[in-house]
Amino acid sequence: MLQIVQPYDQALIAGIETDDAAALERKLQTARDLFTHRDRWLKPHERVAVLRRLAQLMEARREHFAMQIAREGGKPLADARIEAVRAIDGVRNAADELRTFSGREIPMGLSPASDDRWAFTTREPIGVVAAISAFNHPLNLIVHQIVPAIAAGCPVIVKPAEATPLSCLDLVALVREAGLPEAWCQTLITADTALAERLATDPRIAFLSFIGSARVGWYLHSRLAPGVRSALEHGGAAPAIVDRSADLDALIEPVVKGAFYHAGQVCVSTQRLYVHDVVFEAVAERLVARVAALRTGDPTREDTEVGPLIRGREADRVAAWIEEAVAGGARLAIGGGRLSQTTLEPAVLLDPPAEARISREEVFGPVLALYRYQDLDEAISRANALPTAFQASVFARDIGVALRAADRLDASAVMVNDPTTFRTDWMPFAGRRTSGYGTGGIGYTLRDMTQEKMVVLRRG
Repeated sequence: MLQIVQPYDQALIAGIETDDAAALERKLQTARDLFTHRDRWLKPHERVAVLRRLAQLMEARREHFAMQIAREGGKPLADARIEAVRAIDGVRNAADELRTFSGREIPMGLSPASDDRWAFTTREPIGVVAAISAFNHPLNLIVHQIVPAIAAGCPVIVKPAEATPLSCLDLVALVREAGLPEAWCQTLITADTALAERLATDPRIAFLSFIGSARVGWYLHSRLAPGVRSALEHGGAAPAIVDRSADLDALIEPVVKGAFYHAGQVCVSTQRLYVHDVVFEAVAERLVARVAALRTGDPTREDTEVGPLIRGREADRVAAWIEEAVAGGARLAIGGGRLSQTTLEPAVLLDPPAEARISREEVFGPVLALYRYQDLDEAISRANALPTAFQASVFARDIGVALRAADRLDASAVMVNDPTTFRTDWMPFAGRRTSGYGTGGIGYTLRDMTQEKMVVLRRG
């Protein structure tokens, strides 16, 4: 039995039954048997109808999902509402993708050996999908993992994070209400890491979608059966550069949002801010004033801007990282205090040492570190110095500076005068190096969950 509690005050929300090894075996065999009988595959128009009906059902329960996200995940209600809207739009996006999802013609007749032939490709579902998800977007991440599978025609088994399974369970119930037979979308509810590993590495799995820590993701990737595709989404320590030409008043809101959205528990959360020495003190002063005004507390309140961390041990860890940085010479400009077992005041650190963990590793908490620089290429080099690489930002009114940074930052996406956390659900979203493998985004994942087959017709 899993006990689901509110991160903010540890109040019990629900207790839910877990699956065992026998249940996993039944689910895997059900999914595999379903996929091997091609006459039972759902036609594209059937998948489109399910997805459109699912979006309607989710729209009717949008406020329910928002409050559930706030309660089980600790995300402030205002942001949880945005997540619910994005999730609904993601379902519609998947249905729309199927209108133009197709193969291509392969040119023939370009050599005597290929004469009198016509060739084209089709796209087929790849097979059974295993989806292992994270806690920080308990609805939208699940949508990004199971909805492309439904659109592609793949059976999917989804394991939500043990801390936040309720949104997943409600979504899967709506998927079935929308008309998708149960065998096409099943859940695995467990806190047993060995059982989750068995799901990911079973030879009946054709595609692994994993969102979570790099340590676990790369380990599972190394254990996959031969031929299995994967998409891994890990974390980073996202850098942002503030040029001397930046509009200082305009950059404060995006930087604060990028750093403290969901208490920093986002894989592209702004963690390292490199500020030109000429404007360093002015930027620090403005940031501290804005952070001081952030409303931190109960995520179910309408006015809360920063909520708790998911577990008390995570708050302990982040607090220890702040203490370590200060002991190493950083100045704590604001925050870091403990408001509850799981809730920390948003913190701003000035000039942490390079060897501090806050400078080297993903903090995944409400901490922003500011570093001085004088030369743009120096800032870029420091931003690129870590083994993680995901999204980055540059704030500048000088277009030459903005383009130079965009060209040289090692990132899958560089935002100009926008936070590192910017994302739309139809754009490519990918970590580089240790930060991930493959490309997320509804349409990109849909394509990855299919494979091309070529048909060659010989005339006469």
